[in-house]
Amino acid sequence: MRILLAEDEVKLAEPLKKGLELKGYTVDYLEDSEKARTRILLYRDEYDLILLDLMMPGVDGATICKEAREAGVTTPIIMLTARGETDMKVKLLNLGADDYIVKPYSIEEVVARMNAVLRRPEAALPTILSVRDITLDPTKHTVTKGGKEVSLTLKEFSLLEFFLRHPNEAMKREEVLDHVWSFDFPAFSNVLDVHMKNLRKKLDDYADQDPLFETIRGIGYRLNG
Repeated sequence: MRILLAEDEVKLAEPLKKGLELKGYTVDYLEDSEKARTRILLYRDEYDLILLDLMMPGVDGATICKEAREAGVTTPIIMLTARGETDMKVKLLNLGADDYIVKPYSIEEVVARMNAVLRRPEAALPTILSVRDITLDPTKHTVTKGGKEVSLTLKEFSLLEFFLRHPNEAMKREEVLDHVWSFDFPAFSNVLDVHMKNLRKKLDDYADQDPLFETIRGIGYRLNG
């Protein structure tokens, strides 16, 4: 799952980014409000969720949230704010924020809020993902095959989740790398091929069916449902 974190306070942002990455999330971090606004408006389909600071210099988070919703951006947005007054919370929700977190916060609270937002019907993200006899639970961070739990690394889990959200689609290498690693990760790296090889070893033993993961020459990979 790919997260955009827009926060100008580096002392808060860096521990949050690291904590989310340790839990398996891919996090793009921006401390400039103008860059954050541009990224949200132009790359709206690249992110599963946005963590947006309210009081950034330049364009504030409330304005960015309002503009994003007016532009048709439906990505869930959680506001990070030091202001806990009721009227501010109401204002943020009315502007289109899905939730808010009052500073200081713990990584556990942030993850819990994220999971709660992504479970809502309007987020259009199913709680449990499955194909054939493979099931992935993003909240519990578990994968089973034929009812038996399979141990995956954080990146393998993120890769599988990404493909399960795009079954039977030919996904370009650049799309996969951008979503599972980071916005600036080099597309020519062979790290994706290594992880796909490992996923196949752990999950792809369908001798009587099309392979679970198919290599599309010149494009990337496809998960066959």
